[in-house]
Amino acid sequence: MTLKKRLTTILLIALCAGGIYGVGRLGITVPQDEEEEIEDDSLFGHRETLYLWYTDEALTDYLSSVAVSYSEYQDDVRVVPVYTSGREYLETINQASLHDEELPDLYIASNDSLEKAYLAGLASTIKVPEGVLSLESFFPETAVNAVTYHGKQIAYPFYFETSCFLYNETYLQDWAKAQIEAEQDVQEAQEAQDALESGEAPAETQESADAGDGLEASGESAGGTITEEAVQAKVEEALPKTIDDILAFADVYDAPDQVEVFKWDVSDIFYNYFFVGDSIDVGGKYGDDADSIRIYNEDAIKCMRVYQNLNQFFSIDTKEISYDAVLQDFIDGKIVYTVATTDALTKIESAKSAGDFVYEYGISTMPDVSDELSSASLSVTQCVVVNGYSLKKEMANDFAVYLTEHSADGLFARTGKLPLCDSGDTYTDPNKAAFLQEYSCSIPMPKMIETSNFWVELEIAFAKIWGGEDANGDLKALSEKIMSQVVGGEYEETYIDVPEEVVEEYEDEESTEGEGEPSDAEEKEE
Repeated sequence: MTLKKRLTTILLIALCAGGIYGVGRLGITVPQDEEEEIEDDSLFGHRETLYLWYTDEALTDYLSSVAVSYSEYQDDVRVVPVYTSGREYLETINQASLHDEELPDLYIASNDSLEKAYLAGLASTIKVPEGVLSLESFFPETAVNAVTYHGKQIAYPFYFETSCFLYNETYLQDWAKAQIEAEQDVQEAQEAQDALESGEAPAETQESADAGDGLEASGESAGGTITEEAVQAKVEEALPKTIDDILAFADVYDAPDQVEVFKWDVSDIFYNYFFVGDSIDVGGKYGDDADSIRIYNEDAIKCMRVYQNLNQFFSIDTKEISYDAVLQDFIDGKIVYTVATTDALTKIESAKSAGDFVYEYGISTMPDVSDELSSASLSVTQCVVVNGYSLKKEMANDFAVYLTEHSADGLFARTGKLPLCDSGDTYTDPNKAAFLQEYSCSIPMPKMIETSNFWVELEIAFAKIWGGEDANGDLKALSEKIMSQVVGGEYEETYIDVPEEVVEEYEDEESTEGEGEPSDAEEKEE
């Protein structure tokens, strides 16, 4: 689910609710085998029951498996996973907590909803069981920050989502071999020229030429064998450290027909946020500080201008683009570089198994905006929250630790979701490790209710700026709107005069000529 779709499902919690809502009337589904287990429980004597709510159906089999294994670990406790619709999720939890006997003792929710949950009494300060190490011992600092609210840890980090740089390694390897061959040919020619000028021309010139033809036919050049190590080193050079590196590569890369160098979903803030992630601040380190908001600043303006200038080189229509379409184009071999989320790992591997993806690929961290401007991706941390209304908090805390720390190793294999606790061999895969590395430097979504619409407004600003509007003016207007919500009245930013920089021109015929509609910037020039 994209960030845009997920944000539309979040509503403010109603703290006062009327009427009694039973589990059936809430539209909550208990799997058939769990219903049977409830009926037969008397055969095994009394066991305490914990209800774990969740909204993602992809977790169903995994959570059921963990519930069974936990019952073997703690034979006096039974865990019942309960799937319910994500629509008005916290409101539903609130109603059930106030009026149901079988209320959710724990539930899985994203970190940006933690303030709403805590203020409604639906989240409590975690109490790590005795003998278990602290969160800081098991999870990245980013994950701990994501579940911290006003100095209190109010959830257990479970799994995450963020964006990374996805590339077609086969294309880069082919390019690397061609580059090495060209370099060796140049070196050979220079050595021959030097020998002629010094009067030391080799006696067996024809034999050398024949040998060179043989090497060329076998994938080698007259300058020597092209080793796998040399190719890999060249590929590493092609992986961009900055946005300028992408443009420079596009300028020299002889792309196959209908292949674009760089294409990503410019319509979704999740894939755009890395441009400004390190330059703006909404909520401080923990995403809960209304006094720490810095949206309109010089670095952010410069970053957005870099973003806008890309429209000159990569013609992408914000109204036609979508993440799913971009990822499919990558699978079809039509893109060299793109921005992807963790779902790309399972989708590409599935296509590979079906014979629909015939390339090698790789994942790396996102490039910086420039040598002076760093980038940082947006991240969402899914958490296990202990309900403040539960009468079994101690047991709930114990199971939360079991779920997020001791059972996390099988999470990706069963669900395609990357765990935050690296307790097994998940991250021996360098592509998965790249996502965890990017997450560790990412910006967690803030928790503040006052800024809950910031992402929608920022996405709108990105679209306007991509289309040619003034980055300075749009960021200023965005900051004033958000700050007015925070302070509860009119707010005006002092104008920052940031001179426009001259943009170096690159020619990327594969990406810009004859494909798509002309950009707004091009139309203005005409």
